[in-house]
Amino acid sequence: MKKILNDPKDFVDESLRGILLAHGSQLRALDEDPRAIVRADAPVAGKVAITTGGGYGHIPVFLGYVGAGLADGVCVGNVFNSPSADTMLAVTKAVDGGAGVLYLYGNYFGDKMNFDLAQELAQDEDIAVESVRIADDVASAPRDEREKRRGVAGLFYAYKIAGACAAAGASLAEVKRTAEKVNANVATLGVGFSPCTIPASGQPTFSLAADDIGLGIGIHGEPGIKEKKMTEAKALVGEMLEYLSRDLALGGGEEVSVLVNGLGSTPPEELYLAYGEVVQWLDRQGVRIYRAYVGEYATSLEMAGFSLSLLKLDAELKKYLDAPANSPFFKQI
Repeated sequence: MKKILNDPKDFVDESLRGILLAHGSQLRALDEDPRAIVRADAPVAGKVAITTGGGYGHIPVFLGYVGAGLADGVCVGNVFNSPSADTMLAVTKAVDGGAGVLYLYGNYFGDKMNFDLAQELAQDEDIAVESVRIADDVASAPRDEREKRRGVAGLFYAYKIAGACAAAGASLAEVKRTAEKVNANVATLGVGFSPCTIPASGQPTFSLAADDIGLGIGIHGEPGIKEKKMTEAKALVGEMLEYLSRDLALGGGEEVSVLVNGLGSTPPEELYLAYGEVVQWLDRQGVRIYRAYVGEYATSLEMAGFSLSLLKLDAELKKYLDAPANSPFFKQI
C-alpha cells in the first residue's frame, strides 16, 4: 500500500487539518469537535441551514460542498463510516440561524440511524429539523423501490439546488421540497475499473480480473449489476445511458443536466472523452443538455472508474442550478 500517510489511524484527522489550514477563510471546525465543520460565517441569520455528512474518503462529498449557495455544515466520520450523532448535533446547533435545518445526505443505514437520532436531539432543543436522503444509484434497486437505493454522485445536484433555494430565502418546507424534487428526478450509474484501499485496513475494497470492469459497483465497493469485459467508450457510455434513460423515462424534447464524475484516479482527459459520447447519444434521442459538469464531484479514494448522472430539468430546477455557489471545492459564478 503506497499512500501519503503517517499512522493510518490518524489519516482522517490529519487530512482534515490540512483542508482547514488551506481553506480557513471559508471553513472552520468547532472547538468541541474537530470533525464538526461549518461555514466560516455560520450561522447565517434567517436562512434555512443545510447540514450533511458521512464517511470520509469521498471528497468533494461531503465537506467539499460546504459554502455559500450550498451546505452550511458537515459532520465527518472515519473512512467509509458514518459520523456520530453527537457530531451531527454539534453541527446542527452551530449552523441554525433560526429558520430551521435540513439534513441532506446519502441513503446508507448508519447515516440514517445517526442522523435520525441527531434530529430527535435537535428537536428536543427546539430546533426545527427535516431530512432528505438522496437515493440515486440505479444499480442498487429498481425505481419502484427507490427507498433502497444508495446515494452517490447525485448528491451534488441536491446540494446545488437545495442550497440555492435556501440562499434565496425559502422556508424549510420549500427547501425540503426542492431536495425531494431532485431526488425524484436524478439517476446515477457508475462503473469501477479497479478498487481503492482503505488506509486502516490496507485491503482493496473489491477485486476484478485484469480485463474486467464492474458495472454499477458502489462507492464503497458494493456489488453492482454485473462484471463484464472492458469495451470501447462508445459502447460503455451507451450501455450506461440506456439504464439511466429508462429509469428516468426520458423522451425527446426533454432537458437534462449531465454529470460525468471521476471516482478518484480516472484522468480528466478520459472523462471528457466520455462526455463527448454522452452528448452524441443524447442528441440521437432528442434530449437536450442544459448544463454539464465534468470532473471529480464524488470520489472513492483512488478507485478507478467513473459515474454518469442525469438530472431531468424543469424551469424551477434550472433556475436553482444556475444560481451562484462558492465552496473550497466548487465554484459557479
